[in-house]
Amino acid sequence: MNLAIIAYVIGWVLEFEALFMVLPFGVGLCYGEYRSCISYLIVAVVCLVIGFFLRKIPLKHDELYLREGFAVVALSWMILSIFGCFPFMITGEIPNFIDALFETVSGFTTTGASILNDVEALTHASLFWRSFTHWVGGMGIFMLILTILPLAGAHGMNLMRAESPGPSVGKVLPKIKDTAIMTYAVYIGLTLIGFIVYLISGMSLFEAATMIFGTVGTGGFGIYNDSIGSFSPLQINLMTFFLILSGINYNVYFCLVAKQFKQAFSFEEVRWYLGIILGSTILITYNVHMLYPTVHESLRHSAFQVASIITTAGFSTVDFDLWPQFSKSILTILMLIGACAGSTGGGFKVSRLLILVKSIGKELQLIVHPNLSKRIHIDKHPLSDETLRSTNAYAAIYFILLFLSVFLVGTDGLDFTTDFTAVASSINNIGPGFSLVGPTRSFDVYSYFSKCVLIFDMLAGRLELFPVLILFVPACWRKY
Repeated sequence: MNLAIIAYVIGWVLEFEALFMVLPFGVGLCYGEYRSCISYLIVAVVCLVIGFFLRKIPLKHDELYLREGFAVVALSWMILSIFGCFPFMITGEIPNFIDALFETVSGFTTTGASILNDVEALTHASLFWRSFTHWVGGMGIFMLILTILPLAGAHGMNLMRAESPGPSVGKVLPKIKDTAIMTYAVYIGLTLIGFIVYLISGMSLFEAATMIFGTVGTGGFGIYNDSIGSFSPLQINLMTFFLILSGINYNVYFCLVAKQFKQAFSFEEVRWYLGIILGSTILITYNVHMLYPTVHESLRHSAFQVASIITTAGFSTVDFDLWPQFSKSILTILMLIGACAGSTGGGFKVSRLLILVKSIGKELQLIVHPNLSKRIHIDKHPLSDETLRSTNAYAAIYFILLFLSVFLVGTDGLDFTTDFTAVASSINNIGPGFSLVGPTRSFDVYSYFSKCVLIFDMLAGRLELFPVLILFVPACWRKY
């Protein structure tokens, strides 16, 4: 393990975090929240100083192999969250370290689960920081750093593989840096378009900024206690639209930019994703239409909650924990499925579900025709054995972690629905669950031990399990 290169990269991460904290510092100045300003300024200076010294550590070798890439990504997200939680503690808004860390990890991983019962008691600076962490974590800190960091070739690819969601990661353009720049260009473009549209719809400047961070980053932190229930029907419909766009594989947008329209509309995963959204919306609308005055209103709430849950954003317009069991069952399934690979959404991913379904179909055909030679294809391209192996391994680890975490948080003595949906929403980076962690409740019902389990689940889920788990493999830390 090349510890020097890991320290070097972490130094860059801390300097970027110092830069990020300039924004809530500015927001605090605008609203006259000087105590909050000082807290963000202090932490920014500390990050800047530590980052500077870490970057000055001499490098005997500048190699960043796959295990270093996985380890440095996991460690960087942990350190990013630890320093990111300090402003909450300094201001006294979240004085306990575990609670502040839970809130910050939930932000960066775009989970949106909160331990706060009164969000509106926070300062504007802290509300902005919570929402901005969604935007930073949505596309990934290393995707941003790769646009600047002088790492190329396999070095940059190993960082991208460790952080990017999906069963396989590839370069859209010949160079990693160009791919990162193109990705962030699309990400920023969606953000700016959504921000302008939100302003036109009647949102204030602060509302539009915080909501677009959570929408495009598919996070779930709201700035009001009712999440987004107080927004107008038009604004809710606009959020539904941008949530769905944010859950689509970004390769579709690359194709549209390159004017490859036929290829853009040929992605099998995206067709499944949109079909699941449409089918779920129709079923839930039919199931809940008696709860609302008009079919149009039930359709609006159903479409939003389906989009919010499958993209793992976790916003809510109503208390969907009061919906019929059939609708809650659909939402629970959507929690597990998640959005498309290559998007800002979390979850198991539609692409992995598609691969597993086709694998089951192949195995059934082999039982009937043992000598049949058939490969699994996605978008008319055969899947490599490596992709199939990693998908199966991911599925196995995913469910082991899910069941083990439910067992561990079960020591608090809460009901099974609360425990299962809390863990599922944490691993899949969704936010609210059902029962005691429903959309109108908070995760403060859990002990500090259980919160630590859920913090681990949020980080593992956002980083696709392997980067976090590799830290526990002794061979990973052996020197060359």
